[in-house]
Amino acid sequence: MGWLADRAERRAGPAALWPEAKSVIALAMNYAPGDDPLALAGRPERGVISVYARSRDYHDTVKKRLRALGRWIGETWGCGIKVFVDTAPVMEKPLAERAGIGWQGKHTNLVSRSHGSWLFLGEIYTTLEIAPDAAEEDHCGSCRACLDACPTDAFPAPYRIDARRCISYLTIEHKGPIPEDLRPLIGNRIYGCDDCLAVCPWNKFARATTEPAFLPRAELTAPRLADLAQLDDAAFRTLFAGSPIKRSGRNRFVRNVLIALGNSGDAAQIPVAEALCRDEDPVVRDAAAWALGGLMRRHG
Repeated sequence: MGWLADRAERRAGPAALWPEAKSVIALAMNYAPGDDPLALAGRPERGVISVYARSRDYHDTVKKRLRALGRWIGETWGCGIKVFVDTAPVMEKPLAERAGIGWQGKHTNLVSRSHGSWLFLGEIYTTLEIAPDAAEEDHCGSCRACLDACPTDAFPAPYRIDARRCISYLTIEHKGPIPEDLRPLIGNRIYGCDDCLAVCPWNKFARATTEPAFLPRAELTAPRLADLAQLDDAAFRTLFAGSPIKRSGRNRFVRNVLIALGNSGDAAQIPVAEALCRDEDPVVRDAAAWALGGLMRRHG
C-alpha cells in the first residue's frame, strides 16, 4: 500500500492532479446483484468471488461511457476534459459525496439512498466552471451492521479501515503470503469480500443492475475450489479473459483458492493441496502446505 503515501500530494485536490481543472463531474453506475451475495457462506467447497468481479472488467465499461460523455461536453462547451476510473490518485468517494451521489458509510465505501452500496464510480475533470451540487448527508445513524459483519475485524473505528486486515486487500492487492492468523477467517472468499457491503440496510432500495456488462458469468457465481486450484497460467488467463481477476495473476489467485481449500475441511481436497506443494511458485507452495496441514489435522 506504499503507493498511497507516495501519491498523497496528488490526491490533495483535483488541481493537484490537473492544475487546469475547474470542476469535477462525479458519476456512478449501479452494479447491484440480483441474488444474495452471501449465499455461498455455507458451501465451503465453492469459492466466493466479489460481486464486482463476476462479470467483465468494469473499468472498460465505465471509462467508455465517461469518454463518450466527456467528448460531448468538450465539443459542446469547448472545454478541456480528462476522465478517470479508479486508475489514478483521485479521491473518488469524497468527490461523489460532495456531488450528492451518496455518502461514505462506516465501512468507508459510498452508500446511496437509491442504490445502497453497489456503485462503480468515475469522474470527468473539466476546465469548465460548473456550479456545485449539494453534498449528500451521512445517513448511517447508529447502525453498525457493516462493522459487525467484517470477518477479520478490519474496522478499528467507524469510518476507518485497516487494509492490512481487509479480505479484499489481502486477496487482491497483497502479493506475498497472507498472514497465518487471518487465513482461517477468510473462509471460502477467494477474490474480494462483500460482507460489509451486503449487510447495509440501504440495499433494500437497490435494484439489480440491467447493464449487460455487469451481469455475472455463470462459471464465476459458484465455482468449485478443486477446479480453480488446478488452473495453470494458460488456463487461468483463458478463464478470466476480460475479467478484473486476470490482473491478480494465477499464482496469487491460486494462493487464495488454497486457503479456502484449507478452510473447507474436505478430506477429498487433500490430493489437490498435496500436488500444489510442488508448485513452482513459493507463495503457492506455502499456501498449499498450510492447507494440507489443516486438512490432515482434521482427517489424519
